[in-house]
Amino acid sequence: MGFPLQSIPTDAGENAATSAANASFEDFFRDHHARLFAALCLTTGSRHEAEEIAQEAFVRVLERWDRVSSLDNPGGYLFQTGMNLFRKRYRRARLWERLQLPTKESDDAFAVVDERDALVRALRELSPRQRAAVVLTTIFDYPSEEAGKIMGINDSTVRVLTKRARAELRTTVGDEA
Repeated sequence: MGFPLQSIPTDAGENAATSAANASFEDFFRDHHARLFAALCLTTGSRHEAEEIAQEAFVRVLERWDRVSSLDNPGGYLFQTGMNLFRKRYRRARLWERLQLPTKESDDAFAVVDERDALVRALRELSPRQRAAVVLTTIFDYPSEEAGKIMGINDSTVRVLTKRARAELRTTVGDEA
């Protein structure tokens, strides 16, 4: 259930080192895909989510293959990357659940409007940078690196802004948000 890796031909001749690295990564992929996928299936409980995380983990390793291939245990790095991606998704899902308005089975449409209004007011109380950080990372699901690029700030600043914004939202709206 993997994706085939194909080399893209270049002009006059492909660099031998690049070709060897690609072949090496292809071997690495074949050797580790099934084990990573199985571990993620057991961890996530979903074949679909496990495949998505495995693919993302392999892409991240491929992006750093020149460094990862020289590690003592590149497979360990791959598994750590996969587990980190799973934990990140899990934390986001939990946070998203907390930020969702509680759905009540009541016919009181005004109560729903009031709850949404309270959340919107709480978001307005945040600084523009905090609001942007929490919206980009929580609602649009951007990693802090990409959110930082969008906002023109460091990814560590995005994480700090998001953490502070969430803390303020919890105090303003309560644990329901």
